[in-house]
Amino acid sequence: METSNTTNEITLTSESKMREVLEAYPSAQRALMRRYHIGGCSSCGFAPDDMLGDVLKKHNVLAVDEVIEHIKDSQEQEQRIQLSTKALAELLKGDNPPKLIDVRQPDEQAIVKLEGALPATQELMQEMNGNWDKGTPIVTYCHHGVRSLEAASFLIGHGFTNVRSLSGGIDAWAEEIDTSLKRY
Repeated sequence: METSNTTNEITLTSESKMREVLEAYPSAQRALMRRYHIGGCSSCGFAPDDMLGDVLKKHNVLAVDEVIEHIKDSQEQEQRIQLSTKALAELLKGDNPPKLIDVRQPDEQAIVKLEGALPATQELMQEMNGNWDKGTPIVTYCHHGVRSLEAASFLIGHGFTNVRSLSGGIDAWAEEIDTSLKRY
């Protein structure tokens, strides 16, 4: 028996188009990336009109019921990944501060950045995957917290276990923690 769930009058099944899945559960793509490595890059992506069941089969994921349950829980998962500015400020004062990964574009980084942050380059991603302990505390950030949430999901999908995303991004940090920082 296939599990289904109705949100905004949409029932998710293996025949649901990915567009419908993402409309009903905006966090679904990141959730699929975190657990199943689906949807994070061109080789594991999908089209809006692809059916959920076909996408799962393409990636050798046969437990449709499990995937639908995971999608249903994805919003809660994302809330656990997000870190408030105040919580990050405390972590940065601690004995084992997280590595800060700035996922914004270089032109954005030139305007303002957090001290000690590493730009999310291809070289850094290769270094992280090859050399970093998977339990390294990592906090990703961007301008408003959307891209960093995707980046955190990507890292979790690649085995990192201690990854968070700065809720509200550097804009919230500049508003709530360090008002001397330039905002854009």
